[in-house]
Amino acid sequence: MRILILGATGRTGRLLVEEAIKRGYDINVLLRDEGKLMVRSAAIKIFNGNPADAGDLTKAMQGCGAVLSALNISRTSDFPWAPLRTPRNFLSLVMGHIINVAEQLKIKRVIITSAWGVNETKKDLPWWFSWIIDHSNISYAYKDHQIQEDQLKNSALNWTAVRPVGLTNALNHKAVAVSFNNIPKPRLTISRQNTARFMLDILKNDLYVKQTPTIFEK
Repeated sequence: MRILILGATGRTGRLLVEEAIKRGYDINVLLRDEGKLMVRSAAIKIFNGNPADAGDLTKAMQGCGAVLSALNISRTSDFPWAPLRTPRNFLSLVMGHIINVAEQLKIKRVIITSAWGVNETKKDLPWWFSWIIDHSNISYAYKDHQIQEDQLKNSALNWTAVRPVGLTNALNHKAVAVSFNNIPKPRLTISRQNTARFMLDILKNDLYVKQTPTIFEK
C-alpha cells in the first residue's frame, strides 16, 4: 500500500516515516520545506506544498490507500505560552480538505494523532495538566483536535483518532495499552516512537475503526 504521511518532518511524523519504511510501505509526504525531511529513501515520494491547500493535498493523496496525520498546532517553542506558528484552526482546516479529497479519490482509511484530554477525556486529566491547557496556548491545539475529531465522526471515512498521553522523545520499544472511558486508567507518558508503531499496527490490522483510543505505555 502507498500511504500519505502528513507532518513528516515533525517529531512524531519523522518516526512514523521511519517505521513505515521498515514495514515496506511506499510513502507520499507533503512538505513546505523539503530540506527538513530527515529520512531519505526510494520509497518516499515528496510533494511540495501546504496541507492546508486543497490543491496541494489532492496531488499528495493521489494513489494512496490511507492517510496518516501527525500534524499539530505548532508553537515557536515547547514553552506552553509560546506564540503560535500555525493558525488556530490549522488542524480542522486540513481535516476538512482531507475528508473532501478522500471522498473524491475513494480513500476510506484515515488515522490521526489527537490527544488525551480532548472531548470527554478532559475530565480524566490530572488537575495541573488541565490547568495548563486552560491557561496557555496549548488550549488552541486541544480545541482544534476536538473540532477535527467531530469532523471525522460526521464523515463517511473509516477513521481512527489516536489519543496519546504525554509524548516523550524516548527511543524504546514498549507494549502499548489502550484505554476507553478511563478504563484502565492511563499512565502519563508514551514515546513518540511507540505512538508511531501503534498507528501503523492499527493500519495493518484495521483496528479501532471509528474509535478514539487513548494510548499509553504498559
